Amino acid sequence: MHPGAKLRAALTGKGLIVAPGIYDMISARIADGMGFPALYMTGYGVSASLGLPDAGLVTYTEMAGRVAQVCQGTATPVICDADTGFGGLLNLERTVRGYEAAGAAAIQIEDQVFPKRCGHTLGRRVVPAEDMVRKIEVAAATRSSPDFLIVARTDARTSLGLDEALHRGEAYAKAGADILFIESPESEAEMARIGRHFDLPLIANMVEGGRTPTLPRARLDELGYRIAIYPVTGLLAAAAALEQAYGVLKAEGASETLGSELYGFDRLCRLVGFEEVWEFEKRWPEV
Repeated sequence: MHPGAKLRAALTGKGLIVAPGIYDMISARIADGMGFPALYMTGYGVSASLGLPDAGLVTYTEMAGRVAQVCQGTATPVICDADTGFGGLLNLERTVRGYEAAGAAAIQIEDQVFPKRCGHTLGRRVVPAEDMVRKIEVAAATRSSPDFLIVARTDARTSLGLDEALHRGEAYAKAGADILFIESPESEAEMARIGRHFDLPLIANMVEGGRTPTLPRARLDELGYRIAIYPVTGLLAAAAALEQAYGVLKAEGASETLGSELYGFDRLCRLVGFEEVWEFEKRWPEV
């Protein structure tokens, strides 16, 4: 079964799909074991894991490699951020093929000018709507299965206003998008207007400290959203935990006081696959 078929089935059900942001294999495997209906591979998080801002600096090769690692190492459908498609239409064709072959359930493409920026920062510019329409048409024609879902994101709200963002969403839906992502509405009223405007499944981007209000699951469901992504929640939590742990080491020169705050070493060994190594070594001992 195509991984996108699982996501499509989840979209036909009731209730909001909550998709945590993942950015490396530790975050992916922890989230994968918790029973979420979908995961979201965040470009911001992948960039941050490489020590880079989400500003169009990570290449297609780096992102496609991370898609393959994440999707082949998990069982949950993964929505994968592909920024602007990493270039023109020919680049986008390669990106669609690469992400689908790597096991993504859905690919997210946005209408920013390259190099893109994080959707909750200033300085974003968008391409003409007709350019993005062609990208969606190419993506739809390139995918090998209709179950490989296309997420069309517009960043027009911040620079051109909500009316333009809604107009673009309509055009992208007609071009073949399966899911719409109207990025960074700035009030609950704007989110409600977006929810009333479209029949296609909608993504709400819940960024703690970002431009959009972070709302409870029930309210997002009422507003008409089908998926809520939390792209940086895990990353922010991990950064805070690391800062605390390293602070204790610096202050005390030891880790004893951290105690139960640490993930168990045995659990981590099993999470990363040491059980398979131990089983292999039992079957094939070194002579």
